[in-house]
Amino acid sequence: MDLSFTADEQAFAAEVREWLAANLADVPTFSSFDEEVAWGRAWQARLAADRWVGIHWPSEFGGRGASPVQVAIFNAEYARARAPQLINRVGLNLAGPTLLAHGTDEQKARWLAKILTAEEIWCQLFSEPGAGSDLASLTTRAVAVDDGWLLSGQKVWTSYAQYARWGICLARTDADAPKHSGISYLVVDMSADGIDVRPLTQITGEAEFNEVFLDDVFVPADHLVGDLNQGWAVANTTLAHERGTNFPFKEQVVHEVYLAELWGEAARAGKLDEPKVADQLAQAYVELAVLRLHNWRTLSRLAKGVEPGPESSWVKLAWTDLTQHLSEAALDVVDPASPLWGKWQRQWLWSKAASIAGGTSEIQRTIIGDRILGLPR
Repeated sequence: MDLSFTADEQAFAAEVREWLAANLADVPTFSSFDEEVAWGRAWQARLAADRWVGIHWPSEFGGRGASPVQVAIFNAEYARARAPQLINRVGLNLAGPTLLAHGTDEQKARWLAKILTAEEIWCQLFSEPGAGSDLASLTTRAVAVDDGWLLSGQKVWTSYAQYARWGICLARTDADAPKHSGISYLVVDMSADGIDVRPLTQITGEAEFNEVFLDDVFVPADHLVGDLNQGWAVANTTLAHERGTNFPFKEQVVHEVYLAELWGEAARAGKLDEPKVADQLAQAYVELAVLRLHNWRTLSRLAKGVEPGPESSWVKLAWTDLTQHLSEAALDVVDPASPLWGKWQRQWLWSKAASIAGGTSEIQRTIIGDRILGLPR
């Protein structure tokens, strides 16, 4: 297997580096989450103006028709430049690919362009208080009325809902159908009557997540994505991108940088000879290598035109383990000389959610057992 880049791919990487060097200034310190979101919108719009957002999307929808290898290169260079996460990542990584795969021509024309520019932020209305990991147990109902549905229920852990213009929503449209049937995939106008968004304060003190209450919210008939009562199949496209293709190459480089920084801090603090610290850093190095190999396998599948499948659960698990173990190592390296609050403390707090966000580790193992290993239930 030849894992080296071609001359054209190396030239593409150089183009990405040059653009970022010319356009990415120091990211400011924000006094509020509102300020951070406003800055993020402007930064994403600048990227989109030069077609550096959604580069794998077809050119007619604002992308570059980039190959999977080019996408991996871009994500790596973007992370290496310490560029911030894009503010509309639910739209870019989840809603956009799902609309490209299952949306009508009218839906693509209406929504895709403003996803790229962050003119319209998107959120994901999937999880519920009683249906997080077991998503198919959702109880949000969409009752058919003239020209659409009335949507009622409660969603939770909804990132950026307070800024979102649109939400991708799973709702039960046939209450008598089996658990994984009778579910439809709807696009919800987050400014519609009957929607109540309540921010949730996280362990880091931020309020990215929200509860969303839906009370007879009207959803027009042309906001159905895919076929009626076939939303579970459409949702699997969204979930596969959430778990396996939207972040792993970027996160690989992010963690390479983190590990190098920690290694340097441990050396300066004289802690490389401490068995616990040495073991933790070595474990993180091994887990980073495992994530890199998973990424190459994902890239190989995508290059052959194979859509993400249950194998994305392997990637999610590898990323979760690396994130949490490296964050644990960070506190052992910097403590007690570190300030009361800093980058590593926030990273450690945030890492606790890694085994929950995007599907819990228990659910990922169940998927692997059922759909890859074929183990009996």
